[in-house]
Amino acid sequence: MPARPLNLDTAPSIERRQIELWRKMTHEEKAAIVSGLTQAAFDVAAAGVRARYPNASEREQFLRRAAITLGPDLVRRVYADAVSLDLR
Repeated sequence: MPARPLNLDTAPSIERRQIELWRKMTHEEKAAIVSGLTQAAFDVAAAGVRARYPNASEREQFLRRAAITLGPDLVRRVYADAVSLDLR
């Protein structure tokens, strides 16, 4: 049974080459890519919170970002000042 493609919009020859390059990467190189993508996701979430709540304090923005990452229930249990916020 042939392997399923990772992406439907990528030619199989290119995908094979991409996988070859991933396999040649060191653990450190892979970790750096994952770290960079994680930071990019946090940056996008922060920008979204700032856009939706431009008048919110830095603390409120922090709590709203935490709710995106950890979920509103956990944020309310961990941060007492988050209880009054609508974190949906």
